[in-house]
Amino acid sequence: MHRCAGCWSWQGDKGLMEENIKLNKNIIFDVIIVGCGAAGCFAALHLPEELSVLMITKADLEESDSFLAQGGICVLKDAADYDSFYEDTMRAGHYENCPKAVEVMIRSSQETIQELIGYGVEFARDNGALAYTREGAHSTSRILYHEDITGREITSHLLARVREMKNVTLWTYTCMVDILRHEEQCEGILIQNMKGELQPIFARDVIWASGGIGGIYKNSTNYPHLTGDALAIALRRNIAVKNISYVQIHPTTLYTRRPGRRFLISESVRGEGALLYNKKGGERFVDELQPRDVVTKRILEQMETDKTSCVWLSMERIPREQILSHFPNIYRKCLEEGYDVTKEPIPVVPSQHYFMGGVAVDLNSRTSLAHLYSVGETSCNGVHGANRLASNSLLESLVFARRAAEALAAGRSRESADSRAKGQILSAYRGTQAAEKSVWSWELLQMRYEIYKKDYENMEQYAKINKERIWEEIRKGE
Repeated sequence: MHRCAGCWSWQGDKGLMEENIKLNKNIIFDVIIVGCGAAGCFAALHLPEELSVLMITKADLEESDSFLAQGGICVLKDAADYDSFYEDTMRAGHYENCPKAVEVMIRSSQETIQELIGYGVEFARDNGALAYTREGAHSTSRILYHEDITGREITSHLLARVREMKNVTLWTYTCMVDILRHEEQCEGILIQNMKGELQPIFARDVIWASGGIGGIYKNSTNYPHLTGDALAIALRRNIAVKNISYVQIHPTTLYTRRPGRRFLISESVRGEGALLYNKKGGERFVDELQPRDVVTKRILEQMETDKTSCVWLSMERIPREQILSHFPNIYRKCLEEGYDVTKEPIPVVPSQHYFMGGVAVDLNSRTSLAHLYSVGETSCNGVHGANRLASNSLLESLVFARRAAEALAAGRSRESADSRAKGQILSAYRGTQAAEKSVWSWELLQMRYEIYKKDYENMEQYAKINKERIWEEIRKGE
């Protein structure tokens, strides 16, 4: 069953003539944000209150990968930490990072953290001071955390604030299936709900914050509905993309033979002392604090050598009290699977985790198409290079989501979205004799945006084509 159910209906007069088109107010917004995770919410919180904002998500509001982030969020502890933070990020990314983007992220980190605390986000503390943990490829402890559910702690507070905003409309179970591109600018999106109804939504500006591509993989830590929709549309509509083959495989997810989303065993576990063994009671075979791609490669090599389907992670060096306080969610999940991490090692295996590539953007998250922005895992601003440093994802998403919102607000003209959208439709509609909205709307989409109804008559096939298009680009870069 297609899981896209919108919260709107097509309304208005059936008899429409050129001079008296009455548009449903529900299909015109100042800004559309595709995605309700950390990046989408942070962008919404930084848009001017006078702008009408529509936020859509393919599933429930809490079914974004931002809620799944376990380890933490990086922060520049002090001025003396800058050089090592910068070098750790660049080295993990194999120096293919954008230096300026890395600098912007790091120098914006303290302000971002203080803003999160202002929203009510609680980070672990030690005698009242912020507590820091360490993860792989970090030269020091600089990661703030909330138990092992940091993403949920941050995103739930951001979402709660967004839901209080009177200018924001939230639609769940709503899919973006295309964009409205006219000449060299974006004028909205095409959506679909669970009933299969398609609808153009007009806006002056669109922000893509729709997550990564884990849903196209058999084994991934991502939600399965995150299938790279924005990336597929960008490829189809000739919007610049970057580093599509840069896909991060996380070294340690809980091994199971059951299908479905893989449960992540946070890198913080290894940062706190957990060790990897080739088998139960076996031998160590890797430095656990190397960058993720290095550890993943060694695990896969070891599995091939031993002809096994997993390796083993032991937390025996971590005190029981620390496991229960820092990693309670991991402890409970493993217990459900029959493993007591305080007493025995657990089987782990690499799985797809994060997408470093994406829709190419500048330092203000602007894409190659005017009025279209991209943030979070959907975008590629160059911060992560060829391999993301642990716990940089939440920070990068927030910093550049805010920059997108601020750039969008600064670039707005005095023309209202309502008058602009009406002008677009009247211009496209002029000269036609259509009498039904369902007819003239498709004429509009075809004439102005080269969107044809036949392309969406079989959405399963459409999704399959999008998936194949992404895989083709990934293979090109391998």
